[in-house]
Amino acid sequence: MRQIFLDTETTGLDPRQGHRIIEVAGVEMLNRRLTGNRFHRYLNPDREIDAGAMQVHGLSSEFLQDKPRFADIYDELIAFMQGAELVIHNAPFDLGFLNAELKLLGRPPMQDSCPDVIDTLKLAKELHPGQKNNLDALCRRYDVDNTSRSLHGALLDAELLAAVYIGMTRGQESLSMEVEATPLHFAATAGSLRVPLRIVTASPEELLQHEAVLDTLIQESNHVMWRVASPIQ
Repeated sequence: MRQIFLDTETTGLDPRQGHRIIEVAGVEMLNRRLTGNRFHRYLNPDREIDAGAMQVHGLSSEFLQDKPRFADIYDELIAFMQGAELVIHNAPFDLGFLNAELKLLGRPPMQDSCPDVIDTLKLAKELHPGQKNNLDALCRRYDVDNTSRSLHGALLDAELLAAVYIGMTRGQESLSMEVEATPLHFAATAGSLRVPLRIVTASPEELLQHEAVLDTLIQESNHVMWRVASPIQ
């Protein structure tokens, strides 16, 4: 299973108001192990950044002025993510911005390249209803060290999300291992049942002793049901 843990930073909250992506990052995981393969780019949005957004990620227009535009990194980004399962915290937000950028380029939506998406925010709400489920809260809950996260950053957040996801789904992994082990155990047990059973019959002396016990019971009782139903020949 190949997964890409993806995160973006933006100029604001709503792509429908013209807000753009200014940072995008992804880290690759293969069969629940990080491969070290990653994608990270800062982007020039060709617009101002909302003050509230800047307080979240600390990225300024001056810093982004000489960075590439989304169109410049599109091919590389799609090649990195192509065919992988995307894991995103609050997936509708990031996918909304990515699809808005793709629409500006006349390109198909992200779901065409990566139809499988896991929203870890939705998963966290199902696992921990009524609790805080932002990334910082999940890091604390699953003992993931996020002390270096003073501001949001796409690459750092993608790496933290990968660690959190392993913690969130560890129970599913254990259940899967138990299910896989069950048929093997059953096969071994079934195989042992194919060994011919040794039948041991009572000796004549043992049969006589048994009859004597039954005679004693008959003398002490008016009626012995099993003796009537199944007399010993």
